[in-house]
Amino acid sequence: MESQLLLPAFYLPPVSYFQVIQQSDQPLLMERFEHFPKQTYRTRAKIATANGVLDLIVPIIHGRKDHVPMKDTRINYDFNWQRLHWLSIQTAYRSSAYFEFYEDDFIRFYEQKHDFLFDFNLEQLQLILKCLKINRSLELTDAYTSRVEPVDYREVIHPKKPFLAQEPKPYYQVFEDKHGFLPDLSIVDLLFNQGPQSRNYL
Repeated sequence: MESQLLLPAFYLPPVSYFQVIQQSDQPLLMERFEHFPKQTYRTRAKIATANGVLDLIVPIIHGRKDHVPMKDTRINYDFNWQRLHWLSIQTAYRSSAYFEFYEDDFIRFYEQKHDFLFDFNLEQLQLILKCLKINRSLELTDAYTSRVEPVDYREVIHPKKPFLAQEPKPYYQVFEDKHGFLPDLSIVDLLFNQGPQSRNYL
């Protein structure tokens, strides 16, 4: 059996996530049966703002049971986080070279409501792969596996554990003059600043 890259479904994943994908030619296998882990990129994306790094966090509905599979984890719309996230993204990247180029692709994630976090993240991933012109077959897990036969990245890329697929090369960022280069932000930081050149950076 051909080996696959086993990946979690992240919210606007960090640059390192796409470096892993770009540096491998393996098909992608998306984990949907893992128990939803807290405080990971599954619900959190980092963007660069005038005040430094900002975490955008998608709220979820916490069930009575702690262990809810990722595919059954529901997004919470009790407050209008979509408006807040989109405003933050606009404010941060309005002056970037390619924001307007991609704006219409991304705004729909803040106007439409997805019930499930996995579906929301997966649809974003498919869009971002298309923007990056990375053509890779993508499958979903049909059960949870603890074996590491596929190349397993479920725990590797984590906000609390710096992970670099390679030494970060600086690229132009909007607020670089204030904060210096900020590595491994959400892929949208790279896309909005580098546009069609983003894939070459990876």
